[in-house]
Amino acid sequence: MADKIKSFFQKKKANTKFMKAGKGYKLTDSTSTICSSTESREPIRRTEPTEEAKIAGQAALARLEAKKTDKPRFNTSYAAIQARVKRELELERKAQQNLQQTENTALKEKKDRIEDPSIFAVTDVYFRCPYLSDEILLRDEWKKKIKEFLYEQVKGEEAGLTACLIIQSCNTGKEKIESCVETLGKYLDNIINNPDVEKYWKIRMCNRIFQEKVLPIEGALDFLKAAGFEQKKLLHNENEEDFLVWNPNNCNIENLIILDEALKSAEPIPIELDRNLQVLMPSQARMRNELPSSFFTITPEEIKREQQLRSEAVERNQMLRTKAMREKDEQRALRRYKFAVLRIKFPDGIILQVFFSLVTPDGIKLIEECYDKTLLELRLIPTAILEFSWNTTDKENMPKGYLKEDVLSYIQAV
Repeated sequence: MADKIKSFFQKKKANTKFMKAGKGYKLTDSTSTICSSTESREPIRRTEPTEEAKIAGQAALARLEAKKTDKPRFNTSYAAIQARVKRELELERKAQQNLQQTENTALKEKKDRIEDPSIFAVTDVYFRCPYLSDEILLRDEWKKKIKEFLYEQVKGEEAGLTACLIIQSCNTGKEKIESCVETLGKYLDNIINNPDVEKYWKIRMCNRIFQEKVLPIEGALDFLKAAGFEQKKLLHNENEEDFLVWNPNNCNIENLIILDEALKSAEPIPIELDRNLQVLMPSQARMRNELPSSFFTITPEEIKREQQLRSEAVERNQMLRTKAMREKDEQRALRRYKFAVLRIKFPDGIILQVFFSLVTPDGIKLIEECYDKTLLELRLIPTAILEFSWNTTDKENMPKGYLKEDVLSYIQAV
């Protein structure tokens, strides 16, 4: 097609030259006549093409150029498509690897920088358990120690009371514990209120409620055993199944009432936050200002509760709220902190650091009205520096020291 178009334009040019040559002559005419007539005739001027002709010519040239620079068609064969997909996936995989390496490097640098113990204000969160000993341990270490202690005691005379403490102290999930206690209470209440009805003496261990609410909870079977239940094989629907059967000789009604009350009133063995008292020099306070990750660690149950609070917050945002409601929401948001580290700076430059458990922004003076408020209400979380000062103008009689000698002994060498 391109050759035909070229040939067409060449013919057009040839015709134009031929027409410009003038009128034709016979071969018999004399040469002089031809020359004289040629010399006396003015050359014919070429007429300019119209605008439509120019546009048509430009369009034709553009189509010709497009034909020359036309890209090859995409290969639609399955093998070619597979190869292209493979190349693109490989490029994407390499990009992901590079991104992951960059993130890992950044995290490693942050970890190396933050986990340097010399920059921590506190090394960790420690607790005491006055019921067991004066040791200072981590929360998980205390849980393990309390569990070992209770399982040793469950073999003794107060097995039932100890089992109540195991249920409360050695399990996680408040709802699961409450559900177990409620179910065990119903077992005992049925016997206490109907001591002569033998159907209440039996607990079918394959029962769905027993399997879901009682069996998974540590201490539940120990409690039932202490309440006089024994495991036996009994016929049920012509099949032998495991049952727990109450034997009045093992535990009478009076003891059942005592265990029932103990079960419903029992609480976990408490552990108390250790104050972790420290006395710091100004240089140490400047250097040690980071908090370890354990300071902010929350349990799965707390995560679930946080998710529930967020769902409720979305619903609240869709309705108008009063000032009191907004303040309540603000207090709820602050409760995500469980601990606070306070530093009290004395005029002589010494800094007293103390750890608190949570139940004022800097620059606000703590007056007498603040004494009845919690650290949470004063917003002294998660860390704050309080400056101690005397409310007097008599500088001559102001003491030179502010801490007792036994407290100053906590100063650590730089």
